[in-house]
Amino acid sequence: MRDSFQKRLETLHTELIKMGALCEEAIADAIKGLLDEDPDLQKKAIELEKEIDMKEHEIENICMRLLLREQPVAGDLRQIMAAQRIIADMERIGDQAQDIADLSTFLIGKKVKNESHIAEMASAAAKMLTDSVDSFVQSDLQKACDVIHFDDVVDNFFIQIKNELIDIITADNANAEACLDLMIIAKYLERIGDHATNIAEWVVYSITGERSMLY
Repeated sequence: MRDSFQKRLETLHTELIKMGALCEEAIADAIKGLLDEDPDLQKKAIELEKEIDMKEHEIENICMRLLLREQPVAGDLRQIMAAQRIIADMERIGDQAQDIADLSTFLIGKKVKNESHIAEMASAAAKMLTDSVDSFVQSDLQKACDVIHFDDVVDNFFIQIKNELIDIITADNANAEACLDLMIIAKYLERIGDHATNIAEWVVYSITGERSMLY
C-alpha cells in the first residue's frame, strides 16, 4: 500500500514540475513577445494558458485518486492538500502571463518598455515560481522560506518601474497611455510573485502543518 502511494506521489510531483515549467515558459514568451514585439511569442503565451488549465485538471484528478484510493494520513494528507492549492496558484499565474501577452499588443512601437526594468522583474518573478515548486517537490523548508523573503525583491522592482514610468510621463505626456499599460504589466508580474509566495507558504504548511510562522 505504501509503495503504491509513493509511486502516485512521485507522479504528482512530476506533473507539478511540468505545470511549473509551462508557467515559466508562458511568462518568458509573454515578456519576450512584449520586448521583441513578436506576435508569434505573444500568441504562444496565450495558447500555453490552455495547456496550463489542462494540466491543472490532470493534477486535480491525481490528487483525488490519492485521497480516495490511498487514504493518506497526517503529512501525506497535507502534501495532497497543499498540491491542490499550489495548482490553483499556478493556474492564476498562467492567466496573468496571458494577460501580459494580450496587453503587449498595445505597446508595439512604444519605446517605454525598453526604458524600464520589466525584463529583470519578470526574471525575478519566474525564479520565485521555479524555487517554490522545487521546494515542494524536494520538501525543502528553507527554500520555501527563501522564496517568501524574495518577494521583497519583486515588490521593489515594481516600485522602481512605477517611479521610472512616472518620470517618463512627466517628461513626455504623449507616452502616458503606454506607460499605464506597462505599469499594469508590472502589476501582473507582482501578482505572479504573490502567487509564488502563496505556493511557498503551502509548502511550509505541507512540512510543518502551519502556514503562518516566522520565516
